[in-house]
Amino acid sequence: MSRPPEWVGSSASYLSPRGDGQADAWSEELAVTGRSGSQRLREVAEVVPPAQVAEALRLRGGEAAVVRRRVMLVEDRPVELTDSYYPASVAAGTGLAEARKIRGGAPTLLAGLGYVPDEVYEDISVRPATGEEGEILEVAAGTLVVVLFRVVFAAGHVPFEASVMTMLPEGRHFRYHFRTS
Repeated sequence: MSRPPEWVGSSASYLSPRGDGQADAWSEELAVTGRSGSQRLREVAEVVPPAQVAEALRLRGGEAAVVRRRVMLVEDRPVELTDSYYPASVAAGTGLAEARKIRGGAPTLLAGLGYVPDEVYEDISVRPATGEEGEILEVAAGTLVVVLFRVVFAAGHVPFEASVMTMLPEGRHFRYHFRTS
């Protein structure tokens, strides 16, 4: 069995608004490796988010967020679950709260609302997949997955998006570049 090509991911492209006719960041990133990528929207709902997300978004107890749950595909194979949460005060009444694809993606819509990334926090961990995750990703429960937790802040350290990305580690390469001044 041959190894899939490695692809190098950069968070920056996923945070930037897209231009007219420009492919989404996922498809664009995979095209560099000669593969195709797509995504399937699983759910859009207003929910009380998990504690880690509520804390990151500075939501008070029981305060709602809009979640957009997606399955990311490579060559039609599920490889990642991405759940993106937005405070209801930001997302309610916008395309973020609608169960459809967003033209230009969430970063484009958010930029139009005045929410432009100024700071990003990411945390990466590895753990066994839950039964539900394994079923959706088509792997056995307990298979190791990489979990990337990202919080995006606007100017003034205002959080407006928190994402939980649960991904198969196969072929992944994470690259970070930091400027300290």
